[in-house]
Amino acid sequence: VQLQAFGGGLVQSGVSLRLSCAASGLTFSNYDMGWFRQAPGKEREFVAAITWTGRTTDYVDSVKGRFTLSRDNAKNSVYLQMNSLKPEDTAVYYCAADRGGLSRRSGNYEYWGQGTKVTVSS
Repeated sequence: VQLQAFGGGLVQSGVSLRLSCAASGLTFSNYDMGWFRQAPGKEREFVAAITWTGRTTDYVDSVKGRFTLSRDNAKNSVYLQMNSLKPEDTAVYYCAADRGGLSRRSGNYEYWGQGTKVTVSS
């Protein structure tokens, strides 16, 4: 199983980025997907999750209204559209796969990608 996250970069505050996560080696449509992030010196935190159907999403309060999570099961991919980025969004972003239902707990996720770095300058 491989989850490959990409799309990160160095951007200025207020702009948008779209992260993608491409999955292989698993039946993608069986998995709920999540994004987590880890800022320097901080613990990994939940960002957003989406059910395998794509019908239900969950977001941490700090990104609600700015980030949108979607998926395309035909392409085995999930996308995190990040708008109005802030310096506090700076982190390494990880995608993860979970079969146990929508969850904010990192321990519930079975597979993890390698992370993509997002740096937002003020």
